[in-house]
Amino acid sequence: MSWRVGVDIGGTFTDVALVNEADGQIGIAKVPTTPRDFGEGVVQALDIALRENEVAADDVTLLSHATTVVTNAILEGQGARTVLVSTRGFRDVLEIRRSARADLYDLFQDPPGVLVPRHCRLEVTERIDAAGDVVTPLDESEIDGIVAFIRENDIEAVSVSLLYAFLNDAHEQALGARLRAALPDIPIFLSSEVLPEIREFERTSTTAVCGYVGPILESYLRRLQDAVSGMGLPDLYVMGSSGGVFNVEEGLKMPAMAIESGPAAGVIAAALIGRQLDKPNLISFDMGGTTAKASLIKDGMIETTSEYEVGGEGNVNRWIHGTGHPIRVPVIDLVEVSAGGGSIAWVDPGGSMRVGPRSAGAEPGPVCYGKGGTEPTVTDCNLMLGYLDPQAKLAGRLSIQTGSAEEAVAAKLADPLGLEVEAAAAGVIDVVNNAMAEALRIVSVERGHDARAFSLVAFGGAGPMHAAALATVLGIREVIVPPIPGGFSALGLVATDLKRDYVKTHYTALDAADPATVGAVYAEMEAAARAMLRAAKVPESQWALERGADLRYSRQAYELTVAAQAGAVTDATLRDLADQFHDKHRLTYGHANPDEAIQLVNLRLTAIGKLEGLDLRQSSDGAVDERKSSRPVWFKRSGRTDCAIYNRDGIGVGDSIAGPAVIEAVDTTIVVPPGWTARPNDKGHIIMEAQHGE
Repeated sequence: MSWRVGVDIGGTFTDVALVNEADGQIGIAKVPTTPRDFGEGVVQALDIALRENEVAADDVTLLSHATTVVTNAILEGQGARTVLVSTRGFRDVLEIRRSARADLYDLFQDPPGVLVPRHCRLEVTERIDAAGDVVTPLDESEIDGIVAFIRENDIEAVSVSLLYAFLNDAHEQALGARLRAALPDIPIFLSSEVLPEIREFERTSTTAVCGYVGPILESYLRRLQDAVSGMGLPDLYVMGSSGGVFNVEEGLKMPAMAIESGPAAGVIAAALIGRQLDKPNLISFDMGGTTAKASLIKDGMIETTSEYEVGGEGNVNRWIHGTGHPIRVPVIDLVEVSAGGGSIAWVDPGGSMRVGPRSAGAEPGPVCYGKGGTEPTVTDCNLMLGYLDPQAKLAGRLSIQTGSAEEAVAAKLADPLGLEVEAAAAGVIDVVNNAMAEALRIVSVERGHDARAFSLVAFGGAGPMHAAALATVLGIREVIVPPIPGGFSALGLVATDLKRDYVKTHYTALDAADPATVGAVYAEMEAAARAMLRAAKVPESQWALERGADLRYSRQAYELTVAAQAGAVTDATLRDLADQFHDKHRLTYGHANPDEAIQLVNLRLTAIGKLEGLDLRQSSDGAVDERKSSRPVWFKRSGRTDCAIYNRDGIGVGDSIAGPAVIEAVDTTIVVPPGWTARPNDKGHIIMEAQHGE
């Protein structure tokens, strides 16, 4: 038998999902994440998963991985010692930034720290103008001094971003060739290779991010590749932020593509579930140990954005700009809030209850894990309210310490606020639910969609516990809990395609654009894409090249992306771009002006190596009793209520469970509130529905 395997590192657990390509059967393994060496947890999880599911390494045809290494290096300020080389007079672009502020009224707001300190930002004499013409030739006599500085200061990576290199890369390429010849062991990132796109600050920031995290990512992936090869597993693939995987070599050319790879995998898996259930309109909700993520899938399509900042508040609040480091790579458009099972609850100096942004993470974890945690978390409060079984083992391995959790909630929350322990725990759940409901509103209501027309796909270890309460707030009447929700992001890793995005600025009025020139730019990108797909050993019959274009009205500053037709570019092709742009502008902003001139800004290409589709399913062997026990569980409307507790593996097609009830599995707990019913289908999904009036 052939199996696909996906590995996702979360804030608390590292998950492995295995899928049998023949029948779609799913296996899962979870182990605590190992922050001191993430690779250690990955190898441990793979070993357990293969043994427990009796899968031979030789039977694994695809091994995909979602990593947090890139994001963590930036958040923790632990990147490589990097040099940034700029055109003379432009060394401070990273520090000047843009004028965007997260809070217009906060006069004391500080920008994020600059990734490359000023003494490592070097200049070279050269100048190319806005037409791509050489004004000042590159002074190659200065390059030896740059090389000497790099050697003397133990620099680990070099980023080069010269003015207007996206129009004419001759100077960058000449400088890069000299640096690569003199410094063969140091990665050199050129903005004309990383992001040949207009906007100097964003292009420089993206290139600097690649230099800052490149050596860290390379060290991690090389060691992990060696480890999995030693286990007899195939070459490693990495999930990208836009929802496709790429091989290690391709990822090291553009490390910024690995930002947000874990959350992207979850949305990909949710879209797959939608196709299988014929439900094209979904809101994906992923609540893990550290954060909760929400994304919208409309008509089966996943939205991506290139307006993304890593680090600062922008990393957990996608709609905030000016607090992080911009990267101009396609990222699945999602909203992320500090509301996970490990989020720490606390009382601020004003006497208000707060949750997050700090998290107990994997070490020490929530108090109830018994691994040294002392501060109450969302998980501890869920335990106090009866949602979690105090006798169970989390992920099948960790015993729950109920007494310690209750003491922490009492000492840190209940006593300072003058509340009973149960009231304090319920308050924490109210706070965190409000934060997550806001994330769901942002991806739906605030973007012009009626949330009631969507189903909520809930996953992550904690997602199914909170999903029905959140759905009630937004008027959503259906919640889908997929197979292995606790490892659902890992499942997305084996259900996606190989994918790489390319972009090239081509700045011109659309009605004056030369079809032949536009076609030549697409042809250049397509040649690079075909070379990448060949190197990845994807059969040509599985290739797909999808064109796009960034357009805007002539007096606008930002663009919308529309699809472009394949084949020869003609005047009709350009007219179709204009028609699509007017339609998308109307949909996005509520108005359009067909008489306004349109500017063509960037041409885009997405190269896809398609994998065979999977028909995912999880079935029970019927060996487990359906009804497990009962216990009192707290609900907002009714307080403590005696609840039936069910084994997920024991319920089957045709069963209907009326709330209040709790359904338990090794990787998650599903809470069915009063007024809701839960029914399993033949593929292993639990479909929860609100009854009339709820």
